[in-house]
Amino acid sequence: MRVRWERATELSFLALKEYLSLIPTRRADRRVLAWAYLSIPFQYLWVWIEWYGMFIIFIPVYVFLFLPLRMVTIGETAGFLKAAGTIHWGLMITVFSISHIAFLLVLPNTAPATAATATVFGAGLVLYLVILTELNDVAQYVWGKSFGERKILPTVSPNKTVAGFLGGLGTTALLGLALAPLLTPLTILEGLGAGILIGASGFVGDVTISAMKRDLGIKDTGSILPGHGGILDRVDSLTYTAPLFFHFIRYFHY
Repeated sequence: MRVRWERATELSFLALKEYLSLIPTRRADRRVLAWAYLSIPFQYLWVWIEWYGMFIIFIPVYVFLFLPLRMVTIGETAGFLKAAGTIHWGLMITVFSISHIAFLLVLPNTAPATAATATVFGAGLVLYLVILTELNDVAQYVWGKSFGERKILPTVSPNKTVAGFLGGLGTTALLGLALAPLLTPLTILEGLGAGILIGASGFVGDVTISAMKRDLGIKDTGSILPGHGGILDRVDSLTYTAPLFFHFIRYFHY
């Protein structure tokens, strides 16, 4: 388990680094960015020791309050509000959201003997999340190419269509229902709900990062994955599906 959540730590670091390489930052913020990077090991430390209370408030509360304070002590007020907002939003999507994948790995096993106990419980939850998230993207593309004519958000993501969204949502819902007994403690009905949640939130995560890229005037967030863009291009949907699926599981089974 330790190796797996360490991979998530590395993913957050690379995603934050890529994000900060894209957004315009002030020279004065360099010392602030060092504190932003330092929040990563602390966020995953709370995962390692399974301290949910600190995990869930560390970045949204403590880091949110501390970084502007550090910016104030530097004394540069020009562009203060924009810098504070962009840095914290980046931390939320690249560190806070993604760290929920790691916390899935340390959730205690609540599955009945006939369900997820055949595999490592946390790994089954992560596998369920990743399969549904990635196949939702594929299904939206296929449905959109096959039947899509009406654009759903033409100014944000011109390739997204109503048919693609609805087809992907339905496909992911059915897949969530089918895989729930195999990989999770969810009932069939809960699996259907999880599939709908992942399908809808995955779409929102995708178009949110698309909006960011359009604002920055770029096609891909990076080239770390040849032919597939950057880290944020690969985890855009997960930035929304991971925290929402985590809290869905936690609400119904803990």
